[in-house]
Amino acid sequence: MVAEEKGINQLLIEQIQTNIGRIALIIEERGGSVFARANLLSQEELNDYTMEFLELFILLLQAGDHIDRDSPEFEAIKQFFVQFSHQLLVRGGSMNEFVRFVQFLQFVFLENLESDEGLDFEQTRRVLLRLATLFNEIMIEVFNVYLDEKERTIQAQAAELREVSTPITEIWDGVLVLPIIGSMDSERTMSVMENLLNRIDQDRSRVVVMDVTGMLSIDSQVSHYLIQMVRAIRLMGAEAILTGIRPDIAKALTNLNIDLEGVNTRPRLVEGLKAAFRLLGVQVSRAD
Repeated sequence: MVAEEKGINQLLIEQIQTNIGRIALIIEERGGSVFARANLLSQEELNDYTMEFLELFILLLQAGDHIDRDSPEFEAIKQFFVQFSHQLLVRGGSMNEFVRFVQFLQFVFLENLESDEGLDFEQTRRVLLRLATLFNEIMIEVFNVYLDEKERTIQAQAAELREVSTPITEIWDGVLVLPIIGSMDSERTMSVMENLLNRIDQDRSRVVVMDVTGMLSIDSQVSHYLIQMVRAIRLMGAEAILTGIRPDIAKALTNLNIDLEGVNTRPRLVEGLKAAFRLLGVQVSRAD
């Protein structure tokens, strides 16, 4: 069985090397039509990618009978496709176009097999199976890398969104303002709390005004998160002022029997800022 597979690898290598000019020409001509509408790659870039792929594919075939995902040859061709797909995505392409191009590469090999009269039916069948196995293994690895990269991108975007949705601003020496917008969950609470406590320590802040005007709703869990944040602020030696308590929020807190005794609350942000200035002994007056 091993000898048979080795023979198939050698058949593929010889076929590519013998017909490399014709194969490259087919890929360049028809591959260009795949990207012509989107202008994702120049003809020169396509030529370079084509020749690099053929060279790496031959090296992979020469590496051995069985596919070793840890081999440098397999890693090289995997990275080639990863970089190729990344290039398409950066230029506005999609994974669909990448997949179509890989399918086109397979088609080129199949077309070349059909025109090779030196292979009998059994050899052709074994070569087809070998090609399918190689491309499938490569594509699985490439898509795993793509999915990992996409997941990292999504997580990074989510972190940026959380940062934007809860900006911490020092509006006065010793006074931080934290507007909380949208909904709160445990993950977001921990992220906001960590950033807030770091800012309190960094800026030596004495007062934190948390404005909940933009919160969609408050339930028992969200109330618990807010109280946690107030306690954490106090542990850092600062005073917390909760603003933006709308009538519906006040009613919800009352119905939930949430005890906010000892928590400095104000209905509006401007009143919370005035309270913060009073705590600091700062007097703000209108300029004449």
